[in-house]
Amino acid sequence: MRPGWTHLLLALREPASMAGFDDSTLDLVVRQAASAGLLGRLGALAEQHGVRAAVPAAVWRHMEAMLTIAAQQQRAVRWELVQLTQVLADLDGPVLLLKGAAYAAAGLPPAAGRLFSDIDLLVPRAQLDAAEAALMLGGWIGSHHSEYDRRYYRQWMHELPPMMHIRRRTVLDVHHSLLPPTARIKTPAEPVIEAARPLQEFPRFWVPDPLDQVLHSAAHLFHEGEWEHGLRDLVDLDALLRAGAADGGYWERLLARAGQLKLGRPLFYGLRYCRRLLATPVPDEASAQCPGRPSAPAARLMDALFVPALATAHHSCRVAGSGPAAFALYVRSHWLRMPLHLLLPHLAHKAWIGLVERDGGSKRDKGTALHPPGADKT
Repeated sequence: MRPGWTHLLLALREPASMAGFDDSTLDLVVRQAASAGLLGRLGALAEQHGVRAAVPAAVWRHMEAMLTIAAQQQRAVRWELVQLTQVLADLDGPVLLLKGAAYAAAGLPPAAGRLFSDIDLLVPRAQLDAAEAALMLGGWIGSHHSEYDRRYYRQWMHELPPMMHIRRRTVLDVHHSLLPPTARIKTPAEPVIEAARPLQEFPRFWVPDPLDQVLHSAAHLFHEGEWEHGLRDLVDLDALLRAGAADGGYWERLLARAGQLKLGRPLFYGLRYCRRLLATPVPDEASAQCPGRPSAPAARLMDALFVPALATAHHSCRVAGSGPAAFALYVRSHWLRMPLHLLLPHLAHKAWIGLVERDGGSKRDKGTALHPPGADKT
C-alpha cells in the first residue's frame, strides 16, 4: 500500500508539524515535495514558522539547496526584466507579468521558495504583433514547433508560441488573453489590464490586481491538463487567498470580480480544494455564493477527478484512479478550450504525432504544442 500524501499536506498546512516527523516520514515528505516542486516552499515555511532548527541537518540541506536555487531563479528573472524593459520600451500600453514572474518581481507570498523557469507576459491584443517584433529584434525566437503547432497557437490559443532567447536560453510566454478565444468561458483581458498596478522597481511592467491574480491562478489550474505541478499551483492559490483574506470585505469583492470576469466556476474549485487539502480559511458563504458553482452532484463528480489528479506529483502520493483522472482532465482541458469540431481533429493529430515519435519515425523537437522541451510552465 502506498503511504499517500497525508504528511506532505500536513507539512504544508501546519509547518510546525515537521518537527514531530520521524526520519522515514521526513525522507518521504522531502521526496514528494521535490517531485511536486514544493521543497523550496517547505524550506521557506520552516523558516517562517520557526521550525528550521527542529528539522534534521540532512533534511535541511535539501531544503536549503532548493531555497538557494529559488533565490537564484528569482534573481535571474529580475535581471531578465531589466533586459526586457529595454526591448519593450517603445511598446504602447502596459505589459503585465503573470504568475511566477509577478510573484517574484512584486515579492508576493507565493514567491517564497518557488521554482519556475519561464516568464509569462500579457499585452493588449492590439500590441501583440508589435511585442513579438520587438522581442525578435531583441534576440527572442520562436521555439522549435511544427507548422501545425505554430498555427495552433496563432489561430486558437491565447498566447504566442513560446519564445527562447538565443543566448540566455530563457523562455517567454506572451499572452494576449487569460483563456483561449475559442474557450467556452469568454473572459475579456481588458478589465484585467485596466485594473493592473505598476511595479515601482520595474516601471515598464505591471502586475494584475490581487483579485485578478487569484482568478487567473484558479483559471490556469482548473483549465489546464498538466497535473504534475497541480499541487504547487494550488499552494500558490492558497498563499494568495491567505494574503487577501486579511482585508475586510475581501471575499465579497473576490466573488463579485469572479462574476464580472466569468471565472466563478474555476474559483469555486480553487476555494473547494484549497480548503479541503490545505485548510485555507475560506468562509462557508464564499463557496456557497460563488458565481457559476456547479450542482452538488457535479461537484462530487469533479472531486473524483481533481483530488486524484492533484496527487500525481510522486508515485507514493498516487491513489487508485490517479492516472485515468489526470487523463480525463487532460481531455477536459481541451474540451474547455476548443469547440468539438476543432478539438477532435486536434487530438487526432496529436495522437498520430505521438505514435510517430514513439516509433522513432520523427526527429522533430520533442516539445508539445503547449510549451517547449525543458520549459516548465509557471
